[in-house]
Amino acid sequence: MLKKERQAYILHQVHLHNKVLSSLLSQEIRVSEDTIRRDLQELADEGKIIKVHGGALSHSFSEVRYPADIVYSQDHKQIIAHKAAALIQNDMFVLTSGGTTIIELARALPRQLRATFMSGSIPAILEYMQHPTIDVIMIGDRISKNSKITIGAEAIARIKQINADLCFLGINAIDLKHGITDNDWEVVQLKKAMIQSARKTVCLTISEKINTLQPIHICDIQHIDVLITELPPDDPLLKPYVDSGIQVL
Repeated sequence: MLKKERQAYILHQVHLHNKVLSSLLSQEIRVSEDTIRRDLQELADEGKIIKVHGGALSHSFSEVRYPADIVYSQDHKQIIAHKAAALIQNDMFVLTSGGTTIIELARALPRQLRATFMSGSIPAILEYMQHPTIDVIMIGDRISKNSKITIGAEAIARIKQINADLCFLGINAIDLKHGITDNDWEVVQLKKAMIQSARKTVCLTISEKINTLQPIHICDIQHIDVLITELPPDDPLLKPYVDSGIQVL
């Protein structure tokens, strides 16, 4: 793979997953980690990514507010958000992760909705606070500067005390064999606790992440109640997930 092709691949993975690991990129592209590190540094010097220890972040992932011009596939995420918002009824208790699709969900909530939203994501909390009739609960603990979300034992303990009607997860990768996977250990622990603390788990993802894999396991397919993408539910890509018993919207 030529350098230009390699860096284009890296940039796409950063846009798609918000965060990439040098070690994983090295395996996927079949080059040394030193080569990946040099590529990441060049992309960072050009202002295309944010280089961090062990990998890189997208600019959208590093923002507390998400300007529309830096959100990858925003039109698809807005479609997903409107489908997801239709599941929320008055007086529900709703637990959410963070991420740009969750932000679009917050912006798509009907103005007359009365519900309680709980999250450790600072960008999500800021969006929920703009809504006139929902109550907002911040799940507190140590803050991850990279993901802008509270992490750690106290946050997990607080989540385990919650009995939510719905849990909305913005996900990084999903496939039938491995279920939901991610690349951030501490965020994975939060998402595991969220799934256990809700009656129904709803996963939100653009279709590009369907049938992809990240290194850290969150849950198996059978723990997902609803999968929402921008595609129509009868799209052939989604049929295996329908056949596995997941409600696909």
